[in-house]
Amino acid sequence: MAGLVRIILIVAGAIAALFVARDAVNFQFIEMIVTILLLGAVVVFAALWGLRRRG
Repeated sequence: MAGLVRIILIVAGAIAALFVARDAVNFQFIEMIVTILLLGAVVVFAALWGLRRRG
């Protein structure tokens, strides 16, 4: 689980860096928002994957 979260945080940092400079004041806030969106996407993907296997 920790490995998955670490990978998501690394990806979120890379995505946030595409839109905001790393030395910007609000970079950590943007990175947090991207992380929450990615975690939500992972949860939705896991839920849909479970429905697909059951159906």
